[in-house]
Amino acid sequence: MAFAKTAKLQGSNETYAVHPEVKRYTLRDNGFEETKTGNFQYIRALDVVPENKPGLKLKIIVSNDLTQLKISVTTSNGLQAVNIYKGNAFSEARERYEFIMRDFVEQGIVEKV
Repeated sequence: MAFAKTAKLQGSNETYAVHPEVKRYTLRDNGFEETKTGNFQYIRALDVVPENKPGLKLKIIVSNDLTQLKISVTTSNGLQAVNIYKGNAFSEARERYEFIMRDFVEQGIVEKV
């Protein structure tokens, strides 16, 4: 998946873009880690499962120039994309994703488009 000015999850109606005034330290303060290439990556589990069971992972990556992003939800190994908006099986993961994104909007990291 390539970087884009705007991003959204498959099945979602909400589209997000990197906030134009976001700073590197704001990303770090909110759980993003800088990669070797200078991009900022946020990875969190979306469902609460026992430690020995695989779950869903939310991955948000902001480009090193802080203008583009990628958003995805994958299986625990990161190999297969998952549509959390399909059916009721992922309602808890959907709520957690929406909570995280609402917080990022309030913190000035992303903005709704």
